[in-house]
Amino acid sequence: MYAIVTAGGIPKPDEPLFEYSQGRSKSLIDIAGKPMIQWVLDALGGSKKVDQVVIIGLDQTANVTCGKPVHYLPNQGSMLANMVAGFGKVLEIDPTAKYVLIASSDIPDLKSNMVDWLVSEVEKEAADLYYGVVRKEIMDQTYPGSRRTWTRLKDMEVCGADINVAHVSMATEHLPTWETLIGRRKSPLKQAAAIGLWTLILMLTRQATLQELVGRVSRSIGIKGKAILWPWAEAGMDVDKPHQLAMMRTSLQKQKS
Repeated sequence: MYAIVTAGGIPKPDEPLFEYSQGRSKSLIDIAGKPMIQWVLDALGGSKKVDQVVIIGLDQTANVTCGKPVHYLPNQGSMLANMVAGFGKVLEIDPTAKYVLIASSDIPDLKSNMVDWLVSEVEKEAADLYYGVVRKEIMDQTYPGSRRTWTRLKDMEVCGADINVAHVSMATEHLPTWETLIGRRKSPLKQAAAIGLWTLILMLTRQATLQELVGRVSRSIGIKGKAILWPWAEAGMDVDKPHQLAMMRTSLQKQKS
């Protein structure tokens, strides 16, 4: 499977990670002696299920490496445009490609076996979009004090994973909906409101289970979606704030030692 790594985000002076990035890509912030994205590339490079990698937002001057062939694309200006360009690059490399793995560059604790597990889960059932979530209790056990954004459902509380899989058709269909959902990705309630009033009500009152919510969203957009319930917290532990950066530095320095 081909993988896309999004690395185009550059923190602005008024954003929490600016003092660590100083005008450079967030993905290049040092964590335990490596750029943050390098940890992600190591996980993908060691995966038995990943064939090639497309990095969006960096070029060869970033001096990152991967155990699989790497292709670079410049930042396209928005997350949606980056995704469309990334899928286009995959299809340029391999017109027969069906599915693409999408990972953010800010989940440095990701491991190769976790990537392999995700692809194996995808291979069990055909769908258009596989969206991962992590239960709150798993996240709290692995990363106490992570302060993720939680979606409170009838049967569980979850946060979103930052590594998912989509069919290549997702890059050309339903683009207005994706633009809205991506723009509101940090607020599950705003995403629910974009999909429909009743979905928002179900989330506010915690009357929807995870599977019910997935079904409702899938029908609203007109796709077949599947929730991937992660057994590990690493897929959802992204670095957005200084305290999360400190957590990752501590965790990965211990592993490195």
